[in-house]
Order: sequence, then structure tokens, then C-alpha cells
Amino acid sequence: AVPGFCLRQVHTDLPEPSFQAQEDLISMRMVDLIEKKRDGGELSRAELEFFVRGLTSGEIPNYQISAWLMAVYFRGMSDRELADITELMAHSGDVTDLTPLGDRTADKHSTGGVGDKTTLIVAPLVACLGGIVAKMSGRGLGFTGGTVDKLESIPGFRTELSSEEFLATAAAHGLCVVGQSGNLAPADKKLYALRDVTATVESIPLIASSVMSKKLAAGARSIVLDVKVGSGSFMKDIGSARLLAEKMTAIGKSAGRRMAAVLTNMDVPLGHAVGNSLEVAEAVRVLEGRGPADLAEVSMTLASHMLSLATGEEPGLARVRCERALADGSAKRKLCEMVLAQGGDASYIENPDRFPKAEIVTCVLSPCEGYLSHMNAEKIGAASSVLGAGREKKGDAVDHSAGIVLFRKTGEYVKRGETIAELHTSDRERVPEAESIFLAALAFSEEKPAPQKLIYDVIG
Repeated sequence: AVPGFCLRQVHTDLPEPSFQAQEDLISMRMVDLIEKKRDGGELSRAELEFFVRGLTSGEIPNYQISAWLMAVYFRGMSDRELADITELMAHSGDVTDLTPLGDRTADKHSTGGVGDKTTLIVAPLVACLGGIVAKMSGRGLGFTGGTVDKLESIPGFRTELSSEEFLATAAAHGLCVVGQSGNLAPADKKLYALRDVTATVESIPLIASSVMSKKLAAGARSIVLDVKVGSGSFMKDIGSARLLAEKMTAIGKSAGRRMAAVLTNMDVPLGHAVGNSLEVAEAVRVLEGRGPADLAEVSMTLASHMLSLATGEEPGLARVRCERALADGSAKRKLCEMVLAQGGDASYIENPDRFPKAEIVTCVLSPCEGYLSHMNAEKIGAASSVLGAGREKKGDAVDHSAGIVLFRKTGEYVKRGETIAELHTSDRERVPEAESIFLAALAFSEEKPAPQKLIYDVIG
């Protein structure tokens, strides 16, 4: 079988339009769509189909696509437009068919964060309680980490499986996590690349359609969105995050998916570890009931809503079942099971101390005494990337042992000269820059800051 991650190609292109629709498409011009959206008009489904077809085929030039993006940036999109374009982009390439796995398929998507290793906890929790988690995850880029990079820090673990292997593994174990297909929502890939260079990234409709086109194409019946809020996320304020969550859940429901969104705090890194193997080890500690409280709480909230959507049970009951699965070791055993099924060495999950340690470990000392009043999570993620844990551009190699371990977090009191973090790397020359970025991420005060919420809201 050719390596890929779709169970079967339901569509490799958009469905053929009817004769009348073909006539309508022929008569359309992209300049008219740009003008209509520029003037605040609502594009019809036929017009959006014309746009997505031309975008995917390359028939519409980049300068016209860029003009359309800017028009959407300023004028927005109606809920109907948003649902239509997301569905059309989802069907612009391969669409994963998970129906052979039944109706309990569930997926989770995070809008990106620092120290976010929740998939390694949530996925086995849901799977050991009857959900089916057949999930495609991404690699890290910039200051955010990627689940695939974390899993690949486990020796032998395979994130590239054939379609048959993917389906068989998920059916046999209830759990399989692989890298994303190269032909998943190609229309979105083209738009994403252009948004980055046309200053149109910060658009709620464009973000929502981008995320949900890939989630719809991935095939799960139930989807939980972890929408991050704060300095370590794309959404810096609660209002924007709530609006994005509402738009994405509405898109999913219009496509017949069971949806929920959890708004979580990303003003501070999640847990204490930032970096691939460091994060895997910390996730295992949570599965053993001895991990950081913030990471455990966010993971439990996501898992309970994911399980509730998949099984139909009340969220409170799902939460109780998740807590029991954590306490009796079922979730950790399920993670070991998945690692073995995908060729990995499960002894690293049984004993995370086996992970190779970084050659250089440097202590960061507090420059002053007082309360840590703020930690800029984005800068901490950037410092971890400088150490080798992340990549600046697609294709860069990562150092799986590199990263940061936090000894103190926002709200805690520190003394001058006290160790507040460790920097892990294999290249000593990376340390000065990383330490400088890390220290710039911290703010101190004489008064203890007010405690922050960890979970802001649950939508849908």
C-alpha cells in the first residue's frame, strides 16, 4: 500500500456539478467575486464552489486569491458562506472515511500552545473507555509543539502508516495517531500559505474554515476543540477565542458532527515540560496520577467532553469514568498498547527515565526576588525552539531531548539566584540566546498576582 493516512479516497476532487451548475461556473469571473465581497455582498454556494475549484486547480492566479482574502478580512463571511466554503475545502482533496469504525469515532484539535501534550493523555483515556480515536496530528512549527514530533521521540514509533494499517490499528486498539495526509484539504493549504504573506492571518472566518476543513476531512463523528487563550496562543483575548469557538462549532454541527469547544488558558505553558521527550515523560506522569495539576485538569476536561460526545453519556458521568481509568492504570496501559501497535518501544512509556538526556543542562537563575507575575508563553516556546526542540521552517530537524523544564510558574514566589528553569540542549552555543529569550518572558512583582482561570468556558 502507498503510505498515506486516509482510509479511502472518498473524493480526490469536488463532485462534478450539474449541467446548469457547469453553465453557471463557466459564466463566472473571479473579479466579480472579489468585487461582490469587497462591497459586503454574500457569495452563493455556486460562486464559492467556483472559487475553491479554481484555487485547487491553480486556474485562479495568486494575486486574485490575495485580493479575495483581503476582502474577506475586512468584510467577513456569513454563517452560511462559512459552512459552504469549509465543506467545499474539506472535499477539495482526500476525505477520510471512518464509517467502518462505527459511530464512536472522536477527535480533538488544539489551536496550538506551549507545553500542550494533552493528546498523549486524552486519546488513550477516551480509547480505553469505548471511544475510537483515529487521529491525524501535525508537526511543530515556530513556538508551538507538534504531537507527531513528541511521538517520534519514542524509539521505533511509526507515524506514517498505510491506509489499511491505520484502519486496522484503530479497529483493533481503539487508538491510532499518525501524521497528516499530504492531500488533506489542499485548498486550505494554498489559502494558508497566502494568508501568511498577505497580512490576512488574523481573520476569524479564515481561521475557522481552515481548522474545520481539515477536521471534517479527517472523518471523526465527534470533535472537541481546545481553543487556547493568552500569550502562548494565537487568540490573545477571551472575546476573540469565544467567537472563534462558536464559529467552528457551528460549522461542525452544520456538517452533522457532534461538537464541543473548551476555552483554556495559555498565558502560561501547560505543565512544567516544554520539548518533545520531556513532554512525553510528563504526560506519562499524568497517566500515573502524579503529573502537574493544570495539565491533568485540562486533559480531564477535554477527555470527558470527548467521551460524552462519542458515547452519548452525560459529561459528569464521563468525567467520573475518566478519573477511574486514570486511577486504575487503564489509560496508561492503552498508551503502551498504541505505542507497541505502531512499532514503538513501550518500555519508554513504562519507564520514561529511559529517554536520552540532553548533553547540556543549564540552570536559569532568578534575577530578582518576588512573585512571578507573568510568563509570556510564546517567548518560552520560542526559547525552547532555539534550544533545538522546534523548527523555524518545515523540514527542519528537531532535537527530541531539547527543551525547558519549569521549576516555578506564575503566582509563585522566588528568591534571587534561585533556579526557576532548566534549559536542555545538545548544542552549548544555543544556550545564551535561549536564556535571554526566556528571561525576557518573565515579569516580577512584590505582590502576589490574582489566580488565573484554567478553563474559561465550554461551548456547545
